[in-house]
Amino acid sequence: MEDNYVVILGPTASGKTALSIQLAKQTNDEIISADSMLIYKGMDIGTAKPTKEEMEGIPHHLIDIIEPDEEFSVYDYQILSQKTIREIKERGKLPIVVGGTGLYIRALTEDFTLNQIPQDEAVRKKYYEIMINKGKEYLHSLLKDKDPIAYEKLHPNDYKRVIRALEVYELSGNSIYNLQEKKHTNNNILYIGLTMDREILYKRVNDRVDIMLKQGLVDEVRALLAKGISKEANSMKGIGYKQVIEYLEGRLDYDKMVEILKRDTRRYAKRQLTWFRGMEGIYWLDITKMKKEDIITKILEKMKEKQIL
Repeated sequence: MEDNYVVILGPTASGKTALSIQLAKQTNDEIISADSMLIYKGMDIGTAKPTKEEMEGIPHHLIDIIEPDEEFSVYDYQILSQKTIREIKERGKLPIVVGGTGLYIRALTEDFTLNQIPQDEAVRKKYYEIMINKGKEYLHSLLKDKDPIAYEKLHPNDYKRVIRALEVYELSGNSIYNLQEKKHTNNNILYIGLTMDREILYKRVNDRVDIMLKQGLVDEVRALLAKGISKEANSMKGIGYKQVIEYLEGRLDYDKMVEILKRDTRRYAKRQLTWFRGMEGIYWLDITKMKKEDIITKILEKMKEKQIL
């Protein structure tokens, strides 16, 4: 069965959330999040999670679905998002997928499967001991020659995924990112990409960080740690949480923490744009050069062209 839906993508702070809500209000449809941080309950400020008031009554899916210390894979997202699309379609509504996590969007729209390489405890233990003895940076450096793709994509602090990438390479001789099989789909998808001049985007990023801090980001992180959420949890390695933890542990002063948080968020936005620029078939809109109502009109026109509306 062919699925018709819209995907609104773009870097952090590009205005995806607000635009998607306005579009859904116009078409009376529902939103599916494609954001790897919005899945966590209780992590609201650092993820720029839309509030109930901001949602304006529009149903949002795949937000607040797991606790911060629970594991959630791309495969989990793929299964849940495809199920959610079917349910929305059964209600006679159009799914509007919104987010900046490129791998989530790809898992949903391309319907790829990860060829499962079974875990080998001996191999995992070997690399874990290397990390304990020589550190995360050294462990990460081992990827440079073995799996340069994973080396570029993974941060040294994300040691669990680094170990998994090394394990997959040792067992298969392939990059974990190459072990993906794309299934043929008949989906009719309209990709809308939001963009703007780099300087404007970076200012928006910096302003967003300032707003998050005023809203109480430090207290949010402190409360999560007080609840027993480990700083090693994948959720706590997200941008915003990791830097605040370093501040709370006394490894950064406040001003330095703010500076690094803004820098890391700008770098993340740049990586997102690089990922999306590598995708085909995206209709790009510079939202700083058009009125919001004109952007909505353009999207509606494209939906009609694709026979989605």
